[in-house]
Amino acid sequence: MVMKRGLSIGDLAARTGLSVSAIRFYEGKGLITPDRNEGNQRRFEGSDIRRLSFILIAQQMGLTIEQIKTVMTSLPEGRTPTKADWSKISRTFRKTLDERIAMMERMRDRLDGCIGCGCLSLKACSLYNPDDKAYRLGVGPRYVVSDER
Repeated sequence: MVMKRGLSIGDLAARTGLSVSAIRFYEGKGLITPDRNEGNQRRFEGSDIRRLSFILIAQQMGLTIEQIKTVMTSLPEGRTPTKADWSKISRTFRKTLDERIAMMERMRDRLDGCIGCGCLSLKACSLYNPDDKAYRLGVGPRYVVSDER
């Protein structure tokens, strides 16, 4: 039976698939906060497994540690987050996720035309940028990642 704040860092690593050093990194960034026992060893709650899982998912989506930390401050300390807590976070990220999905779909659709093209149709090429006209739209591959032309 696991007591509250009863998971060692090794147990948490085994449960999450993270290395001990990764868990220490997230602790150092303030994303998880263990207690210490009488022997000064870290002790984690079972809810820290969910928090670390959320961190891994958010990073896979391309969110920065600072973005994740900002959102995680709304999670309750000392209790397992509820469905309502996670729904609130989901609403916070929804706009960002929708924008990223739209950008990825544009990129996929525009790059589909490049496969096998050999740049024979430069007037229609999303990567071709004569006279650096795309610079007025911002830096990077603007014709691929932006709706503007």
